[in-house]
Amino acid sequence: MSVVDDIKDKLDISDYIRRHIQLQKAGRNFRGLCPFHTEKTPSFFVFPDNGRWHCFGCGKGGDIFTFAMEVEGVDFHTALEDLAAQAGVILQPLSPAQKQQESEAERLRSIIQEAVHYYHTLLRTAPQACHARAYLKERGMNADCIETFQLGYSLESWDALRTHLLGKGFSVEDLVKSGMLVQRDDQRTYDRFRDRIMIPILDRKGNPIAFGGRVLQPEAQPKYMNSPQSPLFDKSQVLFGYHQANQAIRQEDSAIIVEGYMDVMIPHQAGFKNVVAPMGTALTEAHLKQLQRLTQRFILAMDADSAGIHGTIQGLETAR
Repeated sequence: MSVVDDIKDKLDISDYIRRHIQLQKAGRNFRGLCPFHTEKTPSFFVFPDNGRWHCFGCGKGGDIFTFAMEVEGVDFHTALEDLAAQAGVILQPLSPAQKQQESEAERLRSIIQEAVHYYHTLLRTAPQACHARAYLKERGMNADCIETFQLGYSLESWDALRTHLLGKGFSVEDLVKSGMLVQRDDQRTYDRFRDRIMIPILDRKGNPIAFGGRVLQPEAQPKYMNSPQSPLFDKSQVLFGYHQANQAIRQEDSAIIVEGYMDVMIPHQAGFKNVVAPMGTALTEAHLKQLQRLTQRFILAMDADSAGIHGTIQGLETAR
């Protein structure tokens, strides 16, 4: 028996799908409202006997793997890993190099997660963050939106985050690899982000992997600073807001592509939740492949300046 068949044998497809939508018994099968298009009358059916599902409204269907890929917006490999873990199926053992790579990635993920918590706590409670809170209020951002995107604040300090993370037991080497510290030629290190609104960037599973930092002092440059490329983060592969938007993109059957962080968060707060941004880079084929798992309709809403117009033209060319 193959690994895929073993997983299918161990996981009940109706139990798995029931975690995402409400199902009602329909004879030997189950039915419910399709999670992939808007409908009022259930046309989504699950067939436990053969481990399949099908929507008679939008035409989508498949097995537990295709459902996981569709509902989570992930590729087959990621779905395989997730379902194997749930089924208790052991995949092919990792090589020593792969184990080392995965161990490093896990350490870096822990660093970014701790930084998210640290920055978010500062924004909510630190007296030094009063101007950051005032800025977000001026931009019209409410508390729910701040919580949804886990926004934070970095102190105007060269070593506040460094001191905090070293105190948590992380190594300087890993802090540099994660992008949270900058290492000078003389090997001394300092905090990359200082006196900025901190915006966590998530992967498709919702794990924080990097940051965008928005400057608060008008004279400071650059206005926005991203984490550098790391073993976790490649901005040509990541869309800001994707994790928060993927369900809405399916429901609306469209993705609104904007230019920057605030362009995603403010519309999200206003109820337009199917919005993503390529974080200052041109829209790439990798970005489009992610979105095409959810919809074939793209709405480009870049800024009405020369850079935005250029980005719109590039986006149209990439999408063709």
